[in-house]
Amino acid sequence: MRNIRTDLAVEAREISSIDGKDIPGVKVSSEEIEGIDINRVHVLSQLGERNIGKPTGKYITLESTYIKERDPVFEEKLSKQLAEEIRGLVDIQDRTKVLIVGLGNWNITPDSLGPKVVQRTMVTRHLLELIPDKVDERVRSVSAISPGVLGITGIETGEIIRGVVEKTRPDIIIAVDALASRHTNRIGVTIQLADSGINPGSGIGNKRMGLSKETLGVTTVAIGVPTVVYAYTIGKDILRLLSEKGRSVGSGMDYMNEEGLESMLRQVLSDNMGDLVVTPKDIDIMIDNIAGIISDGINLALHDNITIDEVRTFLH
Repeated sequence: MRNIRTDLAVEAREISSIDGKDIPGVKVSSEEIEGIDINRVHVLSQLGERNIGKPTGKYITLESTYIKERDPVFEEKLSKQLAEEIRGLVDIQDRTKVLIVGLGNWNITPDSLGPKVVQRTMVTRHLLELIPDKVDERVRSVSAISPGVLGITGIETGEIIRGVVEKTRPDIIIAVDALASRHTNRIGVTIQLADSGINPGSGIGNKRMGLSKETLGVTTVAIGVPTVVYAYTIGKDILRLLSEKGRSVGSGMDYMNEEGLESMLRQVLSDNMGDLVVTPKDIDIMIDNIAGIISDGINLALHDNITIDEVRTFLH
């Protein structure tokens, strides 16, 4: 019927790994820092690309259930860790110019992460051009755009970004988008960074022109948070669990192989319903909260020795 869909490299690696064994062409490491689980997946070669279905590059996930508690002290720690990871992926110098791209549809809550992050970004390019003598020397040139989606603009998002890049000549692009996970417990509590770029709309299965160094000629970092999970994925996991439990207790529900599970799902999910995505009921609060964490992390990463209090003073 369909392969299990996920935008997270850590999940793609979990799906591809057999009994937790190493995957050729893929290097994996993990650590825990102050309640934040950090997983690093480095796709080293084309062999690694084929094995887990992700482009060559570095993928970093920051994950913590403490995000749900909305504790300002922890959120500041997470933003600072995110800033450190961003600086580890790209070389930010005093004259580095950065373009923030907030991907997604601001009219659809689970897809509004990118635009909300842009709203809280310290945009400084115009200030440095118009009144440079009045701008703090710690501030770097940052511009931002929320290009919308094809259904709103009638223009491919990649085409809009390419035009902006040609005009403003940034050194680095940071693109923020909503993603899809294969596990409900990762929704809203996982942040993925990647230096391989991103495909706008990937979280809901729409494949558009990719944003990457290859397509734009500029180093492109992608930051994403899973906000949806496919109903198909949930259904398959439930059926697999029921089948395995049925086998263990000797019930009438015999153990099924993958083909059997697919057959049952076909009876429940039509072709259209198979693309149904599920999101939490408090997704509006979740998006606002995680957008604040990500924007703080980006602001801390891009400007030299600036504090979160200074960021908030600037924005207000």
